[in-house]
Amino acid sequence: MTLNILVFVGSTRDSTPPRPARLGLRVGRACAGRLGQLGHDVMLIDPLEVELPTTFKPHFAYPQGRAPQRMEELAERIDAADAYVMVSPEYNHSMSPALAHLLNHFGSSLFAFKPSAIVTYSAGQWGGARAAVAMRTFLAELGCLPVSAMIHVPKAQEAFDEDGGFNAAVDASGWTSYLDRTLLQLDWWATAARDGRQRRDPETLTPAFRTDPSERNAPSD
Repeated sequence: MTLNILVFVGSTRDSTPPRPARLGLRVGRACAGRLGQLGHDVMLIDPLEVELPTTFKPHFAYPQGRAPQRMEELAERIDAADAYVMVSPEYNHSMSPALAHLLNHFGSSLFAFKPSAIVTYSAGQWGGARAAVAMRTFLAELGCLPVSAMIHVPKAQEAFDEDGGFNAAVDASGWTSYLDRTLLQLDWWATAARDGRQRRDPETLTPAFRTDPSERNAPSD
């Protein structure tokens, strides 16, 4: 069954070093390309193409229909998606500030009851693996729980070309199998979650607060 999947690229840095610039785009395009080969509808979300307010103001803080157009369009895509792939480099043993900043603009109700996949990368040997530890808690709180398998890509510039294809010197079959270990888990959980949402509206289980966070508080007596 075709799934609607968003692949978020977690970097806005277009300068060097490290070289080449925008290494995350290669990794994101590789994941998007493989998901497309698996028969899914995929959109790559590049934070450089999303116009956010200079002063932090999340989508849910605007009156309905009054958010900036690009933000509103992305909110609609997040809401309509069945699953997410989060691609991040490692910053100080944590996830990309650019990715966290982008995702923090959107409420958990848009992501809830859908799975995500964690993909990290680096220009060096570690593949950004330590960033994935922080991403698990972040994504779980956002509502899109990550599947157990993860993708870590060391020396990503040697694995993928600018279009997300495999470089000639790498084992393309081995890399495809490695990507599939995570992406097929995402496929399974996203299909199961979509079936569950169709059977029972998640809003009846954990409704978003309407006016104040205290609506989710435990009883006071």
